[in-house]
Amino acid sequence: MLELGLKILVAYLLGALVGSLVLGKLRGIDIRSMGSGNAGATNAFRTQGKAFGAAVFAIDFAKGVLAAAWFPVAPIPAPWRDPALSPTWLALGCGLAVVVGHVFPVWFDFRGGKGAATMIGVLAAIAPRLLAPTVIAWFVVVALTGFVGLATVLAGAAATVTAAFLAAGDWRLTGFCAVLTAFLVYTHRSNIARMRAGKEHRARRLWLLGPRSA
Repeated sequence: MLELGLKILVAYLLGALVGSLVLGKLRGIDIRSMGSGNAGATNAFRTQGKAFGAAVFAIDFAKGVLAAAWFPVAPIPAPWRDPALSPTWLALGCGLAVVVGHVFPVWFDFRGGKGAATMIGVLAAIAPRLLAPTVIAWFVVVALTGFVGLATVLAGAAATVTAAFLAAGDWRLTGFCAVLTAFLVYTHRSNIARMRAGKEHRARRLWLLGPRSA
């Protein structure tokens, strides 16, 4: 349990290095005071341009991959090592921790992003076969509705459903995806409230069924 606790802590601290806030420090800005106020890749694209947004996504995606793929097998000193600990539990624990760190970063007053890019990185590391359905679901929902927040939540749901079918015997993966989806619902609660009120911003460049004059 010592190894699990240590690696989960390190994964959380890595997650707390939020791409938009780290790069924003170098640029002398705080993206949380701009646009939607979210410290994620979508707001980075909208307020700072494609290059900045792509860099933010790359950082947040990469830390998800690193935490879920490398941390579970990373060597640590003997007193902390637990040979009986399942690598699967280590990967899931570190994967969840890095997403939580992104949303509640200790380095940035616990005000981070909403976890989407980091979640995709975690899935790429632990269950790459879930990536295609997840990404397809995201693009389909954005194309039909224009709502990025809704697309992100439903992409998480798609990952959960896909895991239930493709890995029917692995309740840990399905449960992990379900927990991540519930967490995405929580982090996107303000988006959901704005959608219900008819005030949510639409990604008009990706909203294929939207009015062409907008």
